Amino acid sequence: MGDRRSLGRRFGWLWAAYAVSSLGTWLAFDAFALIAVLVLHAGPLEVSILAAAGLAVGAAVAVPLGPWTEFRHKRPVMIAMDLVRCGALLTVPAAYAFDGLTFVQLLVVAVLTAAADISFTAASGAHLKALVPPEDLLVANSRFEATMWTTTVLGPPLGGAAIGLFGPVLTVLTNAVSFLLSALGIRAIGGKEQPPASAGGRASAGGLLDGWRYILRHPDLRPLFFNTVLNNGLIMAVSPLLAVLMVGDLGFPPWQYGLAFAVPCLGGLLGSRMARGLVARFGRHRVLLISGTLRACWPVGLAFIGPGVPGLALVMAVEFGLILCSAVFNPVYSTFRLERTANDRIARTLSAWAVTSKATIAAMTALWGLLAGVVGIRPAIALAGVLLLATPLLLPRVDREPAAPEAEAAPASP
Repeated sequence: MGDRRSLGRRFGWLWAAYAVSSLGTWLAFDAFALIAVLVLHAGPLEVSILAAAGLAVGAAVAVPLGPWTEFRHKRPVMIAMDLVRCGALLTVPAAYAFDGLTFVQLLVVAVLTAAADISFTAASGAHLKALVPPEDLLVANSRFEATMWTTTVLGPPLGGAAIGLFGPVLTVLTNAVSFLLSALGIRAIGGKEQPPASAGGRASAGGLLDGWRYILRHPDLRPLFFNTVLNNGLIMAVSPLLAVLMVGDLGFPPWQYGLAFAVPCLGGLLGSRMARGLVARFGRHRVLLISGTLRACWPVGLAFIGPGVPGLALVMAVEFGLILCSAVFNPVYSTFRLERTANDRIARTLSAWAVTSKATIAAMTALWGLLAGVVGIRPAIALAGVLLLATPLLLPRVDREPAAPEAEAAPASP
């Protein structure tokens, strides 16, 4: 019914571009970690460094890009970032074909794609708010969430099978092509875009500080910021360790590793479809609080993974619960964040949020790689799960109405 109404042809192109790039990304799920393990014979510390360094340096590179994005038309920025990701990823299969792939090259490509991811996300958030009426933002975000989980169901097992049949870099090539197709889809949106926030703005790290100040001074955004940054950091910190544990130590083949994280994504489809109905029935704040709490309760179970079918079943059960709760939380949180952010601060705010998130993931991934080298992989995974149980304490405890647009935008004038 309301969820099925059309949001227009232009949103349709944006949605299609997101779908194709999301499918490419999930086909290449953990591709760099698997290439490092299977081709370069890297251990847990090296795999963690690969993930951490790419995110950390990518976040640093993205610092001046947030303000730069704020003062530019958003679609050209999105197209440019898609082409950067496409070009960087294409170098990996090219180097592999000539037996020249190195760990350093994987690091450089990870940095470029991480920086481009941040800038694309900031531009697309601002573009979505301008493209879709406020009352349809939750519908749009729910559709993106459902699409992401659909591609997550399909991508990892297909990618794992492709790695088993054709080698570890085919999925990277496919991901590169998906970004090219995404750029073409964004170009097809057409129509006139709203003018940037300020034609006289300059790209600088100081400009991005405005985004952090805005978040930290905002009574609704601040607790949500700390909750999501720490939650994502702790979840992603153990991802390289899980790859080493499952593929390296426990001997799961790549297709089973992909399957273990793909089947539970059916919970993502279910959760994203439930989000609007739950908000309508129980209210947004209650849904945000309960789903944000429940999603922190699952990952500790990953410390008990064993070999064979029981181990595979345990991973699927834990991931299903985590993903179901996250899929309810994410569109509600994304809509809440956009509604609470002034129009002329969106790119800077989303960039500051993404830079902090990626830098935190990088730091925690490196720390957990070192920790796993000292205490072992399982204890490190268990500690992350235990710490996650405390993150719901950072969720917003009070439900406030968003400020009127005029009052909210006033302090944002240059």
